[in-house]
Amino acid sequence: MRVQTIVPFLTALLSTTVSSAFSPNPKISLDYITLAGNYSSEYNITYFRKIPFAAPPLPPTNRFRAPQLPLIHDKNDLYNTDQDLNMCPQRTVNGSEDCLYLGVYSRPWDSGTSARKSNGRPVLVNFYGGAFIEGSASWKIPPPLYPVLNVSDINDFVIVEPNYRLNAFGFLPGKEIKNSRTADLNVGLLDQQFAIEWVKRNIHHFGGNPNNISIWGQSAGAGSVVGQILASSQAGLFLFNKATTSSPFWPKTYQYDDPEAEAIYDQLVSLTGCGQAKDSLVCLKEVDVQTIRNASLIIDSDHTYTTSSYTWAPVIDNEFLKESLTTTIKNRNVNIDFIYGVYNAHEGENFIPPGLQNISTVNEYNSSLASYDTWLRGFLPRFTEAQLGEVNRLYPAVGSAETIATYNTTYERAQLIYRDLVLACPSYWLSSSAKIQGWLSEYAIPPAKHGSDTIYWNQINAVQKTDPLIYEAYAGAFASFFQTGDPNCNKLTTDAIAGVPVMQHSGEEFVVGTELLQQVKLEQLTARCAFWLRNGRSVPI
Repeated sequence: MRVQTIVPFLTALLSTTVSSAFSPNPKISLDYITLAGNYSSEYNITYFRKIPFAAPPLPPTNRFRAPQLPLIHDKNDLYNTDQDLNMCPQRTVNGSEDCLYLGVYSRPWDSGTSARKSNGRPVLVNFYGGAFIEGSASWKIPPPLYPVLNVSDINDFVIVEPNYRLNAFGFLPGKEIKNSRTADLNVGLLDQQFAIEWVKRNIHHFGGNPNNISIWGQSAGAGSVVGQILASSQAGLFLFNKATTSSPFWPKTYQYDDPEAEAIYDQLVSLTGCGQAKDSLVCLKEVDVQTIRNASLIIDSDHTYTTSSYTWAPVIDNEFLKESLTTTIKNRNVNIDFIYGVYNAHEGENFIPPGLQNISTVNEYNSSLASYDTWLRGFLPRFTEAQLGEVNRLYPAVGSAETIATYNTTYERAQLIYRDLVLACPSYWLSSSAKIQGWLSEYAIPPAKHGSDTIYWNQINAVQKTDPLIYEAYAGAFASFFQTGDPNCNKLTTDAIAGVPVMQHSGEEFVVGTELLQQVKLEQLTARCAFWLRNGRSVPI
């Protein structure tokens, strides 16, 4: 069972020692720690790079366990936050289990009239990507997403970057975990929720409004946003009211005790030498961290290009995640006001066998129809012949998509299938289901692969200056959404340039193309996503 994280002190506002006047060395006193921040004159931001938001999830007690309350520090001692934080254990030799930290930054607290408002500034919580197997919230100056904050002085919000556990440490499934009092399923997602709860009770100290929170992520970070939307909707929680899903990597979500999930647990037990242990979970909690890392890396790649992408992923645990994405959408159970979804035109290419584009065979695949059929059956093993036939009808050998005039290769055909099912349709479904308004963008500037669009918003680079129209339109739409709940409210481009249409009203998406920003009617994506929605249980997704 998950340890309940919303305890009484979460609802109590904490006294703050922050002065309303700007300070280059701010100090903040929370109920468990006193933080020393810093200021960058070059980028005009106040920042706290490393803040512990939960107890270290160290073995044996806290490994595979839901996040626990942070350790109490002597409040007379200043905790220096201007330091690198550990990434959670990655796939090779990087990272540490002592990794539950987050960073906070914003414009200085006395800059701009919005900082003077008694309710504080809007808040953005961002989750990193990495296929649920790698990634980190550690950053140096300038921090991630700075181009979004800096695109215009109109917008002024606080940005939070939390770590969360990954791979076997964050997403170990199976009955043994479910039945244990010392372990929990989906602890990577629980880390994220714990971080949002930390924001709810503490962000007013940093000039933020705890009642105006957006969550954002790209790839598995956006998949994390999907998971948080599902959990919040299913539990009736109101931890945030706006969400952006940029290319959400939302792979198959098995039931925690499905054969596929049990096989992952059994494989980890075997690879770590715990197969002969009297209690396999006790053994896993005590085994060396590198042993688990090595085993996790093997499991990562076992199902690449077939059933489970990179294997480690959220599961339906009947507690945090009570039902699948498609079931939640069909039941109209999405409980969030504003959603802005994004996908890229060719991003499925990052996840399908490269051999599908070659005449010669590469890693068992080539460009033949037979090879495509092998991949499709391996990718959708629960599909019947009739369902597979419907897939091929919706994605014919020669076809098109909204921003793809025509294709005639098995490679492009396969990438569209993967793109829609795992990346595009989750954004489409959620944007269509927002309680108040939803928007959808497609990034189509070549090569438009997975992550291509981050060049305009993640870190400062030359493209943002050489292509200011796309930068202001794209990064500006994100900034406006986080500030106001509408990507057009603080629109930076002229009236002659298209804005982001409300998808629920228009049936259109906002296409970001080379020197072209346009509103495009959705037809093929609508039909294809409707098919995947009907057949969600057979994926499962």
